[in-house]
Amino acid sequence: MARVDYQVLLQDAMETARREPARGKPADYIPALAAADPEAFGMAIATVDGEVFGAGAWQQAFSVQSVSKLFTLALALAEGGEGLWRGVGREPSGNPFNSLVQLESEHGIPRNPFINAGALVVTDRLLELTGDAVGAVREFLRRESGNDAVVTDDAVAASEARHGHRNAAMAHFMASYGNLRNPVDSVLAHYYAHCAISASCRDLALAGLFLARHGLRTDGSRLLSRSEAKRINAVLLTCGTYDAAGEFAYRVGLPGKSGVGGGVLAVLPGRGAVCVWSPGLDAAGNSVLGVAALDALTTATGWSVF
Repeated sequence: MARVDYQVLLQDAMETARREPARGKPADYIPALAAADPEAFGMAIATVDGEVFGAGAWQQAFSVQSVSKLFTLALALAEGGEGLWRGVGREPSGNPFNSLVQLESEHGIPRNPFINAGALVVTDRLLELTGDAVGAVREFLRRESGNDAVVTDDAVAASEARHGHRNAAMAHFMASYGNLRNPVDSVLAHYYAHCAISASCRDLALAGLFLARHGLRTDGSRLLSRSEAKRINAVLLTCGTYDAAGEFAYRVGLPGKSGVGGGVLAVLPGRGAVCVWSPGLDAAGNSVLGVAALDALTTATGWSVF
């Protein structure tokens, strides 16, 4: 079998994406993200054998934002098991990621772990289990990527906290239903800090390999069972790209998690993980060029879970 030239595949996918007429714009509701270069563009793929290939700004660190929610979920499940799902659902929300409208009618139980309310619940459980939710996420990313320079950007975290009124409202509302077990201020601080972690496409592609390896970490130890890894991939596919998960599944055909920093991490089960970054977002909060590049990559290769 001919060896796959990942470098050429990435470069071709990025070149195809650049033909998109739209570019989107960086997130402006978090002022620290608004200054991101809308022309920045990088892409990396890490294979299950541990090889990494990249193109463009693939080694430039950026704010991972909601991509971190994938790792909080995996760690909370690994530490605490299936009981997590009593406090958060697994269904698409049908509403923006920062919407409050469903929480009252659904008694403080968020629809899924990747909208903001759901991620706050997962952060709360991870904080309860480990005593340091952001530290657990940061250490996992460092170990899996082999990069000790993965850190929280304190300026971004502070900017999110100053403008995080909706998140605070969600947290207090869920606490009123008994769905948070730690003080609201502590949960919010850990949530902002793990969303404000800075990492590159290279780092995130390597860190995401445990899902491509069906739950195995880089050192060969098991983080999750095959069944748990399968289930996280399923929730990523149906809920990982906000209220555009159906469109993402249609175009890309892979489990993926996006963030308003412009990153998108997608999983190729049995093959690898691919991360793309471009700060220009569409109306749903997903990277315009990032989704286009993943669309081009999977169209050219036929890689898909379908």
